[in-house]
Amino acid sequence: MGEPVQARHRYDVEILHLLVSPAHAYFGRARDGVADVPTVDAEAAEVVAGKGIVGDRFFGKAAHMDAAVTLFAVEALEAMAAELGVGPFDPLAPRRNVVLRGAHLAPLLGQDFALESGGSVVEFHGGRPAHPCAWMNEVLAPGGHAAMRGRGGIRCRALSSGLLHRGPAVLISPVPLDPEQAGVPSLLRPGRLP
Repeated sequence: MGEPVQARHRYDVEILHLLVSPAHAYFGRARDGVADVPTVDAEAAEVVAGKGIVGDRFFGKAAHMDAAVTLFAVEALEAMAAELGVGPFDPLAPRRNVVLRGAHLAPLLGQDFALESGGSVVEFHGGRPAHPCAWMNEVLAPGGHAAMRGRGGIRCRALSSGLLHRGPAVLISPVPLDPEQAGVPSLLRPGRLP
């Protein structure tokens, strides 16, 4: 039958990094420090519908099916570094899977959207905010945890399978976005009303 008729907005973005890591570096590490885990900044990442990114720590985990892939705007990291008077920060330090430039992500919570890159289109559902953990004070800078609140990115469910490629991409959204707001903190939550 095809896709429902609705307004589609297309935004030119760039996929800067594709983080794939088979293990957690921060979860459950309060006393032990950051874990030294293998992490790949891939040229391309394979996404499987309902499971996430092949080879990643959240892939196929029942507890994370609705939030297996994290998207993050590098502008948020740049704004945080400026506010804290430090940096630049390592864009892989927050351990988000897909680091984008030019992507206003907060309005995508509760929405179905897509990323088109390298001839492939991958569809996602914006599930919930990717809240920062207290480790941001250690791995970024003192105050990093508070600075990242409201701009830690979004956790998504993969609705379709395909490849994400580093480089130029198109963000296809059912709602209008403002790329100038990519680094601005947001308290926006998915709508609960019909």
